[in-house]
Amino acid sequence: MSKIKSFALAACLLAPAAMQAQTTGNATEGEQNFRQCASCHGIVAPAGDVIQRLAPTGPNLWGMAGRQAGAYDGYARFSGAIVAAGEGGCVWDEANFVAYVNDPSGFLRDVTGDSRARSNMNHRLRGSAEDIYAYLAQFAE
Repeated sequence: MSKIKSFALAACLLAPAAMQAQTTGNATEGEQNFRQCASCHGIVAPAGDVIQRLAPTGPNLWGMAGRQAGAYDGYARFSGAIVAAGEGGCVWDEANFVAYVNDPSGFLRDVTGDSRARSNMNHRLRGSAEDIYAYLAQFAE
């Protein structure tokens, strides 16, 4: 295996751990604050382990940290704007997550450059976004 391939493989394997280490929030607080999200989102591992039961409205948030926006396999109800943001390179890091949950449609307008962009998420988080991100980052793929 070439040095470049070895480095790329190592980076991919270490990315979830690195993502957890780069959060500024408190995961314990985030778990408590996740109830704001639970009416629309759940957290279920690929093996089927249920962390938070899935709600029928939003996508599963397992592996959300580091994932391309609008790209959860099997979930077809993303807005065109969030899919466009993801196709344009938007990934759910802490800064993007915090900006999005504080103003979903405003974030998509900024990221896509489309003044008509809208999010299907109509709830604006009131504080604790960094904590919720830290909680979700524990469930990286």
